Amino acid sequence: MTLDTPAPLILIVEDEPKLGQLMIDYLQAANFRTHHLLRGDEVLPWVKQHSPDLILLDLMLPGLDGLSVCRELRSFSDLPVVMVTAKIEEIDRLLGLEIGADDYICKPFSPREVVARVKTILKRCQRTPEEARQVSLLKVDEKRFHASWDDKPLDLTPAEFRLLKTLAQEPGKVFSREQLLNHLYDDYRVVTDRTIDSHIKNLRRKLESLDADQPFIRAVYGMGYRWEADICRLI
Repeated sequence: MTLDTPAPLILIVEDEPKLGQLMIDYLQAANFRTHHLLRGDEVLPWVKQHSPDLILLDLMLPGLDGLSVCRELRSFSDLPVVMVTAKIEEIDRLLGLEIGADDYICKPFSPREVVARVKTILKRCQRTPEEARQVSLLKVDEKRFHASWDDKPLDLTPAEFRLLKTLAQEPGKVFSREQLLNHLYDDYRVVTDRTIDSHIKNLRRKLESLDADQPFIRAVYGMGYRWEADICRLI
């Protein structure tokens, strides 16, 4: 960000004033601009007028609930949306993803985690073809059964290789254990969900041994796993 470029504007939609103020304080300390709305039915008119860079959107709101806001927003904008909710039922999470939410944060949460998640999503979404050329950090060659990170080879089992390919080809998407199991084996063997946990643990360990600073694979409580690391570098 240059001196001529304004800081990203984050719209916080939260009907609990103290919680909204907490997010404002942490985001402003991280050099973001913020605006706080208390009602869901105020969101769309404000977005059309002010064009924020990202929305932190509570699920349960007066006027219009967060899912409805997100659904209507997606009819005219691809603005990044992070749902903030105390409801952890899987149906709500899946519905949110289907209508275009980019991420979830569950209450209670760490404000520092909110800031970190906002930075990650903005970094991912703000790339354009006009920016500097990209080089791929992750390379997966199915024909040669070869994978590498930043040109460092990964020694993977067949199961780990398939998991890596599945997760990394859709960064940010949450895969349930059942979905990952369907990609893992093609002989319909009987395995438990914990098989996925074991393979993920080993895959994460091998990736982090090559780059300890990258958050490669994130566990999403009650749902499964998603790929977190950026797979390209701008040069």
